[in-house]
Amino acid sequence: MTSLDLPLVGLAEIEAARRLLDGVARTTPMEGSRALADQVGGPVYLKCENLQRTGSFKIRGAYVRIARLSDEERSRGVVAASAGNHAQGVALAAALLGCEATVFMPVGAPIPKVQATKAYGATVRHAGATVDEALVAAGAFATETGAVLIHPFDHADVIAGQGTVGLEILEQCPEVRTVVVCTGGGGLVSGIAAAVKALRPDVEVVAAQAAGAASFPPSLAAGKPIPLASMATMADGIAVGRPSDMTFSHVRDLVDRVVTVDDDALSRALLLSLERAKLVVEPAGVAGLAAVMQDPASFAPPVVVVLSGGNIDPLLLSKVIRHGLIAAGRFLSMSVRIPDRPGELARLLGVLAEAGANVLDVEHQRTGKELHLDEVEVDLQVETRGAEHAELLVATLSQASYHVRPS
Repeated sequence: MTSLDLPLVGLAEIEAARRLLDGVARTTPMEGSRALADQVGGPVYLKCENLQRTGSFKIRGAYVRIARLSDEERSRGVVAASAGNHAQGVALAAALLGCEATVFMPVGAPIPKVQATKAYGATVRHAGATVDEALVAAGAFATETGAVLIHPFDHADVIAGQGTVGLEILEQCPEVRTVVVCTGGGGLVSGIAAAVKALRPDVEVVAAQAAGAASFPPSLAAGKPIPLASMATMADGIAVGRPSDMTFSHVRDLVDRVVTVDDDALSRALLLSLERAKLVVEPAGVAGLAAVMQDPASFAPPVVVVLSGGNIDPLLLSKVIRHGLIAAGRFLSMSVRIPDRPGELARLLGVLAEAGANVLDVEHQRTGKELHLDEVEVDLQVETRGAEHAELLVATLSQASYHVRPS
């Protein structure tokens, strides 16, 4: 047997994990989404793991892994590496099971996630710029101290714990035809796929990755895990540069397809979850939602989308909302040249008002290489009703003889 022919986690292991999690993990709610149903042409449901204890599904796998350690192993403590959600899951699980936890987090990890991890009782150390680099430091710590490494996805117990989400999905939506799962290292989608395919092999399981950190497509094409040369995505929770052999085997054998979404799509999905579903979800947690919004016709309903986490820094949330508004065409930044004489700014604002735009900010630029002596450039930030209204607004300004430049 090669490292890429590892035995897959089975239904019995996931059911055993569920019994172990009784009274620890919540059975999270499933909410219908009319907004997505209209796009897909059938029912769409959101599996709200953002409402799980610690704000993500990670408590499931972390608790199962630590609970199955021997008393002697737990006495040595546990160590983990995480951008935040696995950190909190390990911290709480360790506290519930009476052992010490040390968590290595990337430098620049979101402050709320760091503070929450400490609040659950773990010692936090910072190492590296990515989860992969923090994981190297955690491994070295385990070797030095004897602490047990609780990997975020590379262990059968962790995958079995995450697979309990799949059991809940089938019970809450027995008629489901498609399950869409946000994916980083692959622990969650491996567990869900193992549960779903064991009970309903006809259900399509789709993994959704951030385009700037999509490690599975090149790995699947190569037939083995391939590390990414670099990563760039706002979805820090799924920014994992290489699948493990174990999760690679599960995705290769059980997941029907992998799709990718860029940061604009993630921003639009986060905005929809806030506005329409009234749910706070982090960028990594809306990857599945973004995938459905990006290509709704490719998902057979009823569709269940897993929202994997809701731990988002309020500062990042404000930036992502702004980015989402821009991506949705509801927030337009542009520069407009006008004659430098009294009344011209009022005229410009009058044209915008008649077009139904709400001006949020105005700034004059009186110097520039392309400006004539009798011109001034006005930088505008305008709220619109959507992409069509934004296009109409630009066309209206052009028809009124204004030179418009997006900014």
